[in-house]
Amino acid sequence: MTSPPVAGPAAAPRRHGGPGPARFRPRRTPPAGTVRPGRRGVLSHWRQYLAISPFFLIFGAFSFFPVFYSLYLAFQRWDGMGTMQFVGLDQFRFLWDDPVFWMSIRNTLVIWVLSTVPTLFGALVLATLLHSVRRFKGFYRIALYIPNVTSIVAVSIFFGAVFSNNFGLVNAILGTVGISPVPWLSNPWLIKLVIALLMTWMWTGYNMIIYLAGLQAIPTQIYEAARLDGAGPVRTFFQITMPIMRPIILFTVVISTINGLQSFSEPQVLFGSNAANPNLGGPGQAGLTTLLYFYQSAFVNNDYGYGAAIVWAFFVLILVLVLINWRLVQRGRKS
Repeated sequence: MTSPPVAGPAAAPRRHGGPGPARFRPRRTPPAGTVRPGRRGVLSHWRQYLAISPFFLIFGAFSFFPVFYSLYLAFQRWDGMGTMQFVGLDQFRFLWDDPVFWMSIRNTLVIWVLSTVPTLFGALVLATLLHSVRRFKGFYRIALYIPNVTSIVAVSIFFGAVFSNNFGLVNAILGTVGISPVPWLSNPWLIKLVIALLMTWMWTGYNMIIYLAGLQAIPTQIYEAARLDGAGPVRTFFQITMPIMRPIILFTVVISTINGLQSFSEPQVLFGSNAANPNLGGPGQAGLTTLLYFYQSAFVNNDYGYGAAIVWAFFVLILVLVLINWRLVQRGRKS
């Protein structure tokens, strides 16, 4: 005789596909009175993007678009007023056979070498000396960095007055010791030297600040250990300081290469280059740099297509020189 069923809770429903009770699934809609979280994604931050959009709009209109438009102009013949005429690679073929363009390249490279090497060497020496100074370190930093924030036009006018052939301060000082006046602004090599001195005076303090920051980041325990091992100051500098500073030196070499090859305001202001001056870049065009030649072609001769071709060919040259400097410094770092 079987016992009667005991009253109790109803049996749990079974799932399809296997035994066992069904799992509890939470409701997907939030209960009433709760706040739905904000959407994630780009549109959820539209206010922030709207706040920073003026910079990107100005950059796109005045920097990004002109760069690619100049590449388009390099394949056109246009005087700025009439219709454009597509000429293909004719601008670059004429550029390859243009003796003035190659003269401007030589002038630019000579000025770049005469300015970059003393700038980096002098900046490293000044940073090393300033790193060992105990008093008035802040004053020396400001004093050495001031030339970099001074107007290039003002500095160029000052150097033009100091190195003037007839009434310059340098020739006046040389005259007091019995030396005849030196043609600083008429001799082809001295013209390049004056421009290089101007650039060296302006950029030494900038590189010095970068080197000083790198020297201050080196732990003093390394120098103390080298001193205990009997290493002198010279050996410590070349075997400890220089290897640690190599990435910073690479950065300054690349930046100095880019800035040194883009010399434009210095020769333009020194020699009063304008549309009425046929000797663009000084007597014999000894100070005619590549960017100054671009200025003459585009804005004096109104040949914007050829000017764009000059700029893009010069960009390729700068890129090649930067890569060469990068490889040389990296090879020294690996060795």
